[in-house]
This record gives sequence, structure tokens and C-alpha cells, in this order.
Amino acid sequence: MAEAYIYDHVRTPRGKGKADGSLHEVTAIELGAQTLRAIRQRSDLDVGLVEDVVFGCVDPVGEAGADIARTVALKAGYGKTVPGVQINRFCASGLDAVNLAAAQVMSGNKELAIGGGVESMSRVGMGASGFGIAVDPSVAIDTYFMPQGVAADLIATKFGFSRDDVDAYSVQSHKRAHAAWEKGYFNNSVIPVKDINGLTILARDETIRPGADMQGLASLKPAFAMMGEQGGFDAVATFAHPDVEFVNHVHHAGNSSGIVDGAAAVLVGSKKAGKAMGKAPRARIKAYATIGSDLALMLTGPVDVTELVLKKAKMSLKDIDLFELNEAFASVVLRYQQAFDLDPARLNVNGGAIAMGHPLGATGAMILGTVLDELERTGKQTALITLCVAAGMGVATIIERV
Repeated sequence: MAEAYIYDHVRTPRGKGKADGSLHEVTAIELGAQTLRAIRQRSDLDVGLVEDVVFGCVDPVGEAGADIARTVALKAGYGKTVPGVQINRFCASGLDAVNLAAAQVMSGNKELAIGGGVESMSRVGMGASGFGIAVDPSVAIDTYFMPQGVAADLIATKFGFSRDDVDAYSVQSHKRAHAAWEKGYFNNSVIPVKDINGLTILARDETIRPGADMQGLASLKPAFAMMGEQGGFDAVATFAHPDVEFVNHVHHAGNSSGIVDGAAAVLVGSKKAGKAMGKAPRARIKAYATIGSDLALMLTGPVDVTELVLKKAKMSLKDIDLFELNEAFASVVLRYQQAFDLDPARLNVNGGAIAMGHPLGATGAMILGTVLDELERTGKQTALITLCVAAGMGVATIIERV
């Protein structure tokens, strides 16, 4: 098979996903289009070389509906010959979009494609497209389906993470993200979002709280206790995992990923495409994998898929310099760190979604770009990117600098 290389990547800053958020006035189409325009301008790209645009979008309805990838490409001025396809694997959609773009290159079917994603959570609310497994008892009951927040609490309970543990991780995420911004680590890849007059609306991630501390977080009440206790999901949890006597509800808005708006794009191509563009590749996509996992725990897929992708790549944990795991909830990261006995200095070193937010369809592409920049900054070689996924799945990708 041919090899797929990363030639460039950009992302927008993440804006608070509410009506008073800085990006609320910008449609998902325009957010995505601004990333494609930036890719074009930064590389002086001949868009006629782009053979597909693959974009993740978890709620592709209303103004974000009807194959937003094609619409974004048209809005960005890529022309009528550039096709686009929207995909949805929930929280991992952005990374899967990059993997699918890479797969087309690896197969020899395409020479150059763009993977990425977009979500405007302030304009198209989370869950707007529905969630069949959650509302169909014939599926939900048989699979021990759980809401993600209760599942995160189940993970914390089953694997021994206290309220202090998850809150301390949240404080770390905010401090790392703030430090990364202050040191300019994101400057080369985050493009300011501009309005129709060319004026900057937002240039930095909007939800980072550098002053976050344990005392402030301790004042927040658990967000999923009522859902678990009165909604019956605590009973589902203990039935699916009888070793757990009760669910200790420890997650809240302060140690869970933020609801935000944002978009990202990653330029992926063959060596031949690089020569045609006159660009040297920045990294090679070495391997990628997807997997299904426990639906009651819901969010432990990153552990399972990491084992699988390492096997596919014929690598071990010691071969990976940096790990980037989406911070859907603090317990997800703590369980991953525990499962592999990872040094915290190798994992999410510049913060994550607890501090910066999780624009569902875009996050996977965003964190791939973040860790690539960190590899280049530190002179390291390999990184593994992974996300947990609703309905019990995991996606992972290994990249290697060239």
C-alpha cells in the first residue's frame, strides 16, 4: 500500500458553545470554510489537486445538514470539482475523517484529500439529530446502554478515582492549556475566526480558566447523580458490573469536556502529491484502528483501541513518545493512564478538552494537530491519538514525524 502523509493542519479557536459565545454568530459552514481557506492560503494550494474533503459532524441537521463537507468546500471556494462527504462516529468523527482521507491515499485511489470536522454547538444543539440507541428499549436494554456522564462516574467508581482525583486532573488541564497558549505553542496552527468584514471575532480558546483550583471545583454538585439514581442508570451500571456496589457520582461541568464551537482541517496526501504541491511532509500516518467496547462503561474504548493499533503498527507503548487522548471526562484519562501506567509527562501535555472544549465533530482532527506540533517543538518522533466514543467505541491513530 501507498503511504499517507500529513502536509499541514489548522484549527479555529474553540468558542463557548452558548448564545453568548464568541463564535455563536458564525455558522458551522463558515467555520469549516475558514479552515479550508487557511489550508489553501498557507500552502498556496492548487485546489484542483484536492480529490476529496472528509468532514466529521455529529449533529448534521438544519444549517449543518445535507453533507456539510461538500457545502464547506464550495463555501471555501474550492470549486465544483472538489467533492465532500460528511461522517459521524460521534466524538471521534474528526479523527476518523482524517483516517478515511488517509485510507483513500493509502489505497492509491486518491493522491490528496482533506480530513477534518466542524461542530457549532451553540447553534445546533448537542443531540439535535437524535440518538436511536438511547430511545429504543429493544436495543438499550439488551446492551446495557448508559448515558456518558453516568458511564464516566461508573469508570471512576470501578477503577478507584475519587472526586479529588478527577478535580485535580481538571486543574492540571486548565493550567497546561493556559501555559501552552502563553508560551505560543498553538500560534502556528490556530487561525483567528473573522467576520464578513475581516475583523477578528476570536483568536484564542475561550473556555480556559487559568485560575481553576480545587476549592472552586469542590463547590460544584455532581451533574449526573439524578440521572443515575432517579433515571435508573445506576441500577443498569451495577447490573452490568456486579463488582460495583454503587456508583459514586464525581463528575460535573468543571471536570468534563466543555461544549464549544470549532472546526479543523488536515491536509493528507501521497509523496506524489507533495511533489506536485512543492511541499515536504510533516508526518506519516503509520497506523489507525477502530474498535467496539463495553457499552455500560461506554468510554473505555481508548484502552482497547490503543492495544489494537499498537498491534497493527507492530509497536509497543515504549515506542510512543506522546499520547493525546480526548478529555471527554476526567475519569477517561485517569483510567487510560492507569491501564498503561503512563507517565503524565507523556499524556495531554498541553491540556485538553476539559480546559479548551470538545466541538464534537472536529476534536479528533484538532488533537492530532496539537500533538504533531508538540512533536516538532520537542524534537520527538511518534504520537498516538485516541478518543472515546459514544455507544462504546474507540478510535486511534499513530503518526510519525518524517
